[in-house]
Amino acid sequence: MIYFLWLWWSTGTPTILVKAQSDSLKPGDTMDLSLNSFDLYSKQGKYYLGLTVFHGNTEDRYLGIFSSGRNNVVWIYDRNNPIKSDFEVLSLDYSGVLKIESQNRKPIIIYSSTQPTNNTVATMLDTGNFVLQQLHPNGTKSLLWQSFDSPVDTLLPTMKLGVNRKTGHNWSLVSTFTRSLASSGEFSLEWEPKEGELNIKNCGKLYWKSGKLRSNGLFENIPEDVQRGYRYVIVSNIDEVSFSFETNFKKFPGWTLFYTGQLWSNKGDIANAEMCYGYNSNGGCRKWEDIPTCREPGEVFQKRIGNPDFDNATFKTDASYGYSDCKASCWRNCNCTGFKKYYHNGTGCIFYSQNFTKDLNFGSNGNFRVLVKPLKAASTAIHGKLICLNWI
Repeated sequence: MIYFLWLWWSTGTPTILVKAQSDSLKPGDTMDLSLNSFDLYSKQGKYYLGLTVFHGNTEDRYLGIFSSGRNNVVWIYDRNNPIKSDFEVLSLDYSGVLKIESQNRKPIIIYSSTQPTNNTVATMLDTGNFVLQQLHPNGTKSLLWQSFDSPVDTLLPTMKLGVNRKTGHNWSLVSTFTRSLASSGEFSLEWEPKEGELNIKNCGKLYWKSGKLRSNGLFENIPEDVQRGYRYVIVSNIDEVSFSFETNFKKFPGWTLFYTGQLWSNKGDIANAEMCYGYNSNGGCRKWEDIPTCREPGEVFQKRIGNPDFDNATFKTDASYGYSDCKASCWRNCNCTGFKKYYHNGTGCIFYSQNFTKDLNFGSNGNFRVLVKPLKAASTAIHGKLICLNWI
């Protein structure tokens, strides 16, 4: 085994930091959290744990789990509270406390028992799960904490959606707020055990349902070719009600819920709640009671590339507005013909009231959304703090 050593000064006492090139931290081990440090890899190297910035947003740093093949983040610890730059190490102490430490601040406690817990180990597994376990003299292990209990926006094989009946803990996916902000967004993916369906909601409002699981093992409202290769596991007992899946896919096997409402897999879209407008029920979309009188069934927002000028544009500079808020505001405003983000991080809105034509293009930089009437959209396939504007 190879070790890398660093010196860290805490309360005036020099401490040797030992970073083992393995999949685990044992009592007394620490892991350096500088952005260019060595990371904790699973045994087969499928996943690794380390410090990350989110999509180039260098102001926010997180402890994250990455998929080695695609080098993308599949899990983030405490997504709504970025780590300050002076938090330098992840450590597991001799009492079983897993924490992120700083020279100048109180540590961030990831797990701590009410009673000191001896003989623990924190391991990065090849499933993508980071677990803290207690080792017993007879060779068995008991689970103390796991990252799979706190999903972010990516569902990995064997990760669960549903409810732990013993603790009341809910497992669900929640999208990021924007492409570059990891904080909780507006869309969620949940398991509805009574109906036996997957649901996508926007701020609690139901947008999309998977439909029932048919006798062929496939859901009604998910394209069959996308589902091939997955085996769904549905559990209902005294301990839990849950949904999970298994697959042999080598290339990124997870499902990711984007801030637009798109549920993506490496085989194609599982669902696209962005195309649910309240007037349609195609593809699992749910109908709502009303749509604005100035809109008509079949009218959709379509992506355009470029940067329109600001003639007849209005601005919403409130950074608590995300993509869905801008979209809902434009949809309800009869004068609005398109929108885009106001700030670089995807928050705020610019609303347009000018006429856009199908072939209109403003160059290669930036993108925005334009309302397109039914005849022009017949074959269209559009692939912080919450405001949660309603569509109706």
